[in-house]
Order: sequence, then C-alpha cells, then structure tokens
Amino acid sequence: MENPKAATTPEKKKSPIRLIVILLVLVTGGIFGYKKITYALSHESTDNAQVETQIAPVLPRVSGYVKTIAVNDYDSVKAGQLLVQLDDDELQAQLQQMDADVKAAEADLSNARAALNNALVSLKGNKGNIDLNEVKRKQAESDFQRNQNLFADQAITKKQLDDSRYAMEQASVQYNNSHIDLNSASSRIPVLTAGVQKAEAALAMKKAIIAQQQLKISYSKIYAPQAGKIGKRNVSEGQFVQAGSPLFSIVNDTTYWIVANFKETQIEKFYPGMPVEFTLDAFPNTRLKGSIESVSEATGAKFSMLPPDNASGNFVKVTQRVPVKIRISDVDRYRNILRAGLSADVTVPIK
Repeated sequence: MENPKAATTPEKKKSPIRLIVILLVLVTGGIFGYKKITYALSHESTDNAQVETQIAPVLPRVSGYVKTIAVNDYDSVKAGQLLVQLDDDELQAQLQQMDADVKAAEADLSNARAALNNALVSLKGNKGNIDLNEVKRKQAESDFQRNQNLFADQAITKKQLDDSRYAMEQASVQYNNSHIDLNSASSRIPVLTAGVQKAEAALAMKKAIIAQQQLKISYSKIYAPQAGKIGKRNVSEGQFVQAGSPLFSIVNDTTYWIVANFKETQIEKFYPGMPVEFTLDAFPNTRLKGSIESVSEATGAKFSMLPPDNASGNFVKVTQRVPVKIRISDVDRYRNILRAGLSADVTVPIK
C-alpha cells in the first residue's frame, strides 16, 4: 500500500538563487579571464628588473695611513667634498729632500753656464792674440828683409841679421801657436754647451719629480667624485691602505633608471620612447611610469664571465634575456622611494 503521507507531500521547487550565483561567478570569471587574456596579448611584462644608479667607488691613489675620516656610513655628500685624509708627513719629508736636490741642480747649472761663458770670453781673447801675433810676424818679416839688404851693403853685422831672423821665426811660431790655442778653445765650446744642456735637463727632471711629489701629496686628500650617499665604510682611522683599494662607495641619489631583462621573444615591438609602467616590490601600491631609453645590443649572457658556447657539447636551447634600459618619468617626485637594487615589475603596452 502507498503511504498516504508521502502521496500528499508536494515536491519542493529548486531555488533560483543558486543558479543566479553560479551564473554571476561564471560571468565574472569570464570577464576577468577575458581581461587577463586581452591584457596579456596587448602587453609584455617581466619581474626580472631592478632599479639602477651610478655607484662610484672611492679609491686612494697613494698608499698611506688614514689620518682622518670626515664622513660616516650612509652620509649625504657633495661632489668635491673632503672624505678621507691620509698621513702625508713622509711625503712632505721627501719633498724637502727633493727641494734640496733642485737647489744643487740649479748650482750645477750656474757653474756650467759660467764655464761656458769663460770659454767664450777666452775664445775672443784667442782671436785677438791671432791678430796681434800676425802683426808681430809681419813686422818681424819686414825687419828681416830690411836687415838682409843692409847686411848685403855691409851696413849691419852678421849677428844683427841673425837676431832679426830669430825674431821672425819666433813671431811665426807664436802666430801658429795662437791658431792652435783658438782651435783648442773652439773645441771646448760644444763640450761646455753640452754640459749646460745636461745641467738644464737634470734640473728639469728634478723639478718634474717635485711636481710629481706634490701631486702625490695632493692625493693624500680624497674628495668625493660625485654627489650622493656614502655606503658602508670599509676603513677606519689609523688603518694602512694600499693605492687602489676600495674604501667605500658613493651612490648617486639624483639619477635612477630601470634595467628590465625581457625574454628575447618579447622585444620584437620594442623601440626607444615606448611608454612603460612599473611597480616596485617595496612599494607595490605605487605605480610609476617611464619610457624605453635603449635596448641592449647583446643578451645578458654575453656579458657574463663565462658566456655560453653553443658550438660545444650537447645543445639545449634556452630562451635568452635582453637588458632594456628604462627612463623613469618624474624621477624627482619618487626619489624618496627609489633605491638602487630594488626589484620591479615592468609592463610595456605593445598595442
């Protein structure tokens, strides 16, 4: 027999609310998915990006002990500001010794010039002696000729003739000797001139050494190569530092840009000036804008110490990354949140 209670109970109707909710979820999901797909097709994005800026290392150009340090960690500095001073006492002592060497070289040059001047004066005297001895020789020859005539006329004695001949021969020898003296004095001039030139070169070399030493002394004061903020100091007072060893770095806090590493399959439509949007992981609610400044001529792998060589070993194709430099718009407005090395998510509209 049928249960009369079951027969009289009406069948419950299905509620439309559940169907409406399902439809709303499907429509919302469809709209959201459509937007996502449309956005993905019209934009290229990457999270392989970070903020970059100029970082200048502070390096000493001479070795020495650190005398004073004028900055602390993370201080703001101006370009040309004194940062570190090295002890220059030893360099100053060397400079004094070099000054003494210069004075000695100046004295040597004065002596060389004086010797050359004396030689030139002697040369003029030798030329004058030649003229004088030539007059004496001519006079002695005339006297001998005259005495020969007088001796032929028996107006003078044989001794007087011999005396005039000896006087003529003596004048001739003196005349020849004066030429020898002139040649000897003339030959000394190039030697003394070379001595002056050598002394001048020695003096110039010592002055150049002094200039180099003064330059080293100026290097004992280390100035900021650019404006920015000091990083962590790697030096303390009294420490000995070698030339070229990094003391700390200065981070430029006025110039920033983004370097985004896009896949090689994403950059087909990229061009300089193309608008860009990005967010920083540190400030995800702040959306910044910029533009593509340039696209690298090589992939990032080519700049590594050991670039891949596909010609050797088993080849496995790996999608390469291409660095893209992005200029930040209105950088002064966001300077307080920009930090070198911060990660960023970059999006480039391509349609």
